[in-house]
Order: sequence, then structure tokens, then C-alpha cells
Amino acid sequence: MAISVRAETTAHNETIAPRPPHQTLLVVEDDEEIRMLVAQQLTKAGYRVLTASDGLTMFAALDAHFVDLIVLDLNLPGEDGLSLCRSTRSRRNIPIIMLTARSEAIDRIIGLEVGADDYISKPFDPREFLARVRSVMRRACAAAGPQEPPPPKRAFFRGWTLDFANRRLTDARGRAVILSGAEFSLLKFFVEHANQVLTREQLLTLTSHPVSTDGSAQRVADLQISRLRQKLDDDEARATELIMTVRSQGYVLATEVAFE
Repeated sequence: MAISVRAETTAHNETIAPRPPHQTLLVVEDDEEIRMLVAQQLTKAGYRVLTASDGLTMFAALDAHFVDLIVLDLNLPGEDGLSLCRSTRSRRNIPIIMLTARSEAIDRIIGLEVGADDYISKPFDPREFLARVRSVMRRACAAAGPQEPPPPKRAFFRGWTLDFANRRLTDARGRAVILSGAEFSLLKFFVEHANQVLTREQLLTLTSHPVSTDGSAQRVADLQISRLRQKLDDDEARATELIMTVRSQGYVLATEVAFE
């Protein structure tokens, strides 16, 4: 059943109601017959439907309910659909389908430019209308879906900056320190696993060095760590405090690391 928003609810604030279990659509249309027809079609399709007849009741609905999509008529009394679309876009990220009797290309272009996601001309086929609604809803859900955060570009530790993209290490004064490919891979792995004990075998896999059983792997790992320590600090004591040896286990980068 369509839900009509009363005009008396005029408080226009930014409080958003909790999201309902079903998708909620708001139909903004001043023609009551068309408004109820559209609302009935959407209700039969399984949506929860709110209705409004002008901008005032439209914003009242948005303040009182969580709305997933707005079907917005272009020709409304008072503030027209284009202006309402523009002001809604500046406040909320809600998909909008413009509904209008105008069919000129310039009107469609203007509607899309002010933020509408789609534009449907009256009269329209009910099946096409529902297909357009579902298409816009799918795009909106896909865009709002969970996304992996972008990987960090740099790591900061003990005055050092490790630039992952440019494979560059700089000190607190901005001076670059040349790292070999193996040294960069080792240091990157260390900062990504700071304060975790890393075995020699783990570290050797980063340099494509085969892990052997005759003790040579341990010597290779120790040599690479020694060279990396020298790059990080001329003072051997401070260097070994930064990359600490954990007896019978491996090494640990003993410092806090920040990423950006």
C-alpha cells in the first residue's frame, strides 16, 4: 500500500531514519491520478512506496524515512523538479528518476546534468518503467556495495619514509637511500608486518633465493638483513634495535609504522 506524506510534516533537517527491510521509493507527482497509478505499480512490484505532491512534502518524506530512490515529476507547483533534483543531490546521495510529459532532448539533457539517474517521458509502458527503476536500483546498490580500501602508498617509521609506488626510501631530511630490489622487498615486508617475528625462510621467499637444508639459507638471510640494517643506520647498535634478531626464530621490525 502506498504511504502518503502529510504536508503538515514540514521540518526540513538532515536526520535520516533507519533503513527499512524493504526498498523504499518516493513518488513525487502533483497529479493525484498519476501519483497513485505509479505508486500502485511499484507496490505490486514489491517496493514500499511513499508519495508526495510537491517539494515541501518531498523533503518531509526524506527527513522522516530512509528512501532508496525518488521518482520525481518535472512539472510541480512551486519549486519544479529540476530545482528539487539539484537541491536533493547537494544534500543526499539518492538515485533519482525524472518523470515528465516533456520529450524534448534538451529537457532530458538538463535533467541528467542536474543529477537525475534516468529520465522517463509520459505516457510510459508500465513494464519499461519498472525495468528502468530496477536498473537504476541495481546500479545504485552496486556503487554502494562494500569496496576494498585502496592499498597504502607510503609507510612511515623512525623518521623513514618508504614509498611503495616509486620503490624509494628517504630519511627524515628527504634524502634518498638506494635499495636493491631484494632490499626493497625485505623492507616492505617488514613494515607490513611490523612487530611480528618473521622467519628466515619467509624472508628468503621474497628474494627468490631457494631455501636449503645445509645452513646456507640462514647465512644468506643474515647477510641480507645486515646490509639492510646498514642502509637504515650507520650505528650498528641502533640498527639492530630497529631490526631485532629473535634467537632461533628470525627477525622483527621493532617499531611503530604508519601508512597513508
